[in-house]
Amino acid sequence: MPREQPGPTSDGNGSTRTTDHHHTRTRTRTRTRTRITAVRHWIATAPGTYIWLAVLFVTTVVLHRMSPGFEEEFLRDRSTNLHELSQNPVRVLITSALWIDGGRWLPYAVLFTVFHATAEHWLGTLRWLAVATAAHVVATLVSEGVLAWAIRQDHAPQSAANTLDVGVSYALAGVIAVLTYRVPRLWRYAYVFAVLVFYGIPLVADGRTFTDVGHFTAVLTGLACYPLARSRRKAQETEHPTAQ
Repeated sequence: MPREQPGPTSDGNGSTRTTDHHHTRTRTRTRTRTRITAVRHWIATAPGTYIWLAVLFVTTVVLHRMSPGFEEEFLRDRSTNLHELSQNPVRVLITSALWIDGGRWLPYAVLFTVFHATAEHWLGTLRWLAVATAAHVVATLVSEGVLAWAIRQDHAPQSAANTLDVGVSYALAGVIAVLTYRVPRLWRYAYVFAVLVFYGIPLVADGRTFTDVGHFTAVLTGLACYPLARSRRKAQETEHPTAQ
């Protein structure tokens, strides 16, 4: 009777490398599927953030296809400058938040994922949108009001009334600020201090602009949205009461 030959992948200890490799591949596939599922869930539960981000991607691609001269005029017509605000305030307040000046979308994809999506998960879409909208609108009106005063006082040229002012940074600053109330109490004061310093330093430095005023105003607006954060926390406590 012929002697039984060992399998080609036998390791001499009663197990096979083929089985080990199969288990390794299975674990890898499982981890990959778990990560993909987590990413899909993160995106699906922050629809406002990623719809906005998708719109910004499309408009950024459109801008890249424009000539520099046409791009400037195109954005100026959608800018929240003094001239456009006096003519079409609602239109430009909306359209200015749909374009990125400078054409760099990827950094905003990261910032939206870190801050906007986190805030939307926590506050819910409507509360998150209320914070972002309030920060965008209030910061725009205050900064342009400061610019109008500077023009009247001859601290800024008359041409500044047609300056280019589009983007999503005011809304982002407000959302970053409101997340103060999401940070654990132990780190909350350090977080808000860092936010105030980051947005406050340009405001007191030489060469400050009206947009620096706008960013700091947006931060204060976000902090003023505490009632929305408090109401959300109460709603979560009602939905998930602490076990007695």
